Amino acid sequence: MNWTKVLTIDTMNPNVKKVEYAVRGPIVQRAVQIEKELKALTKQTGGGGRTGQGAKKPFSEVIRANIGDAHAMGQRPITFFRQVLALCSYPELLEGNEFPEDAKERARRILQACGGGSIGAYSASQGIECVRQDVARYIQERDGGIPCNPDNIYLSTGASDAIVTILKLLVCGEGRNRTGVMIPIPQYPLYSAALADLGAVQIEYYLDEENCWSLDVSELRRALVAAQQHCSPRALCIINPGNPTGQVQSRQCIEDVIRFAAEEHLFLMADELLMITDASTLSQVYQDNVYAEGCEFHSFKKVLFEMGPEYSDTVELVSFHSTSKCYMGECGFRGGYMEVINMDPDVKVQLTKLVSVRLCPPVPGQALLDVVVNPPRPGEPSFNTYIKERTSTLQVLAEKAWLTEEVFNTVPGITCNPVQGAMYSFPRISLPERAIQQAKEKGQAPDMFYCMKLLEETGICLVPG
Repeated sequence: MNWTKVLTIDTMNPNVKKVEYAVRGPIVQRAVQIEKELKALTKQTGGGGRTGQGAKKPFSEVIRANIGDAHAMGQRPITFFRQVLALCSYPELLEGNEFPEDAKERARRILQACGGGSIGAYSASQGIECVRQDVARYIQERDGGIPCNPDNIYLSTGASDAIVTILKLLVCGEGRNRTGVMIPIPQYPLYSAALADLGAVQIEYYLDEENCWSLDVSELRRALVAAQQHCSPRALCIINPGNPTGQVQSRQCIEDVIRFAAEEHLFLMADELLMITDASTLSQVYQDNVYAEGCEFHSFKKVLFEMGPEYSDTVELVSFHSTSKCYMGECGFRGGYMEVINMDPDVKVQLTKLVSVRLCPPVPGQALLDVVVNPPRPGEPSFNTYIKERTSTLQVLAEKAWLTEEVFNTVPGITCNPVQGAMYSFPRISLPERAIQQAKEKGQAPDMFYCMKLLEETGICLVPG
């Protein structure tokens, strides 16, 4: 019997073949291969030697600069967060005296909200209710008292899961009626990958590198008008602070974007996942990940409501947040949430149905999110240690941001804008003509060619863009 496979490259979903995700793409795959080869050589020779591609490598490890994974690069976790997670994971520890009472109190509250008192149980699909209440309280404090309804909070498997979920709700139509989504260039590759997977149209608008990656509404309008010829633009994505560009948009810019979204009847998606902080312990509120003098972070929701009912009652907004960045850097726990504003009630029912298909976000990630938005308060036993660790981590991040900019700008052919916020820098690299020609001969884009050469010769793994 001649058996042919049911699923082949020709019979699989064609949209999947269009997906590209540079953060985990071919350069990263080669980096993994080199790591394995280096490890094997270390066992055989005690270090040094040749890799599978035959060339001796002048390095002993691969440096993963392709993704914002702070703990993988040596950042230490916040003690209080891990104490609460340890207590939630092994409740018997609550009986001892090894942990401070505020950590125990947080853990007990979370466990009481879990089925069977265990974080191994499923939660409600929208997330544990008391965690959503704490997130809503945090947002209300952050935004100076602007109300936040816990029913508008959806916990998620990191911010990525929430972003893809909203895109699924938005995408419809065929041909010239296909949904178009406006995304910044440079952008975090999740957006282009998700849009390709969903069969939507990627509408690119360009940030202004000469003005520190600022956003100009005239560029938004240019991109929108051009896209209207071949698709139906329905949504506008803003990443603030920028990923991977590291800029912080001004309040005036955010107001202009909101007006533009209202005028053009666009659904607004605000990726603000680099800015989770707590309001109760900072005199300079919500500036945790902002390093540049004169820069200040403004949430889209706060600005929207301060612009008055003309906008706050009409503009549809979803904001996304994550525990993976900022001073936490807890990528592996996959904690995140989104808040929906002015969503059609019938659509919200469908959103709740859609998230229920995946049962629930990881409960340990929900527990982590809870202590991130509800950290130790003044007077609690863990407060001083928490403040010391958070301040130290943020200072190190700021120093690295300044150092990165300074070093890049000393290298011939490389320029880099100031890193105003976030944990990324995005330098401009001017390649010589010979390198560009070699890239063409290999059938590669010049930036891909450069990144692969850099990996092979130095062990530094970057993302082209």
